[in-house]
Amino acid sequence: MWDYSDKVREHFFNPRNAGEVQGANAVGDVGSIKCGDALRLMLKVEPVTEMILDAGFQTFGCGSAIASSSALTEIVKGKTLDEALKITNQDIADYLDGLPPEKMHCSVMGREALQAAIANFRGEEWQDDHAEGELVCKCFAVDSVLIEDVVRANGLTTLEQVTHYTKAGGGCATCHEGIEEILTKVAGERCTAPVAERKPLPPKEPAAKPRLTNFQRMRKIEETVESIRPMLQRDHGDIEIVEVDGKNIYVNLKGACQGCMMEAATLNGIQQKLVEALGEFVRLLPAAMLARKDH
Repeated sequence: MWDYSDKVREHFFNPRNAGEVQGANAVGDVGSIKCGDALRLMLKVEPVTEMILDAGFQTFGCGSAIASSSALTEIVKGKTLDEALKITNQDIADYLDGLPPEKMHCSVMGREALQAAIANFRGEEWQDDHAEGELVCKCFAVDSVLIEDVVRANGLTTLEQVTHYTKAGGGCATCHEGIEEILTKVAGERCTAPVAERKPLPPKEPAAKPRLTNFQRMRKIEETVESIRPMLQRDHGDIEIVEVDGKNIYVNLKGACQGCMMEAATLNGIQQKLVEALGEFVRLLPAAMLARKDH
């Protein structure tokens, strides 16, 4: 589905430091299985020097989440806690020779797990640095302070980038206006020109896509799926549309894609492409769920 670097593939298929760490005295838990990704980072820290002697992880998530967690444990070993706190999510992505834009949220999760583990070692109560923020995206439980933090740290400027880094906005789309307001706020902070010299921007035209007819909508779904099929076929897989029922699109994955450990990630990636193409939220579901629904 995405252009993964060789290093990402290597850390996914052969993850380093997976599992519990004997004698761990720093543990950081972030994410939620309900939202699709969760990470526990375990560190063994020398109490006097605060040197990280060993690191391990347990991850529930996609291949990029596993690779990012694996990379993080390799990066932090041998560093002091203060040095480790300077590690950014971009450092994790760079260590892996880059992550697909849609998977940058995995590196953000790794950075937060590291902060949580260090706080745990120091007897501090870690609250994500954004526990008091207003909930912006209810689909993925992402609040305003996390979005602002990631936008500032990574120089984000578009709604699509925010979704890639945090998942916010990747569901029902009702939070898009709130995310745009945050982007505007942070963009205003970046401007260093005196207020009197700033020129007002022309009014921005709405970028909403025209509503599709049922026929156009079906054609757009078929065209989007057809554009993705060659990538699946290169990996000896395939996909077919079985039924379209309102917001639900039922498909069969075939060949190597069927029953693959990455099946959920593949469906999620195709779903995101369909959401972008249609300009509306849809759910991509296995056709087996349609059979259960009928019974």
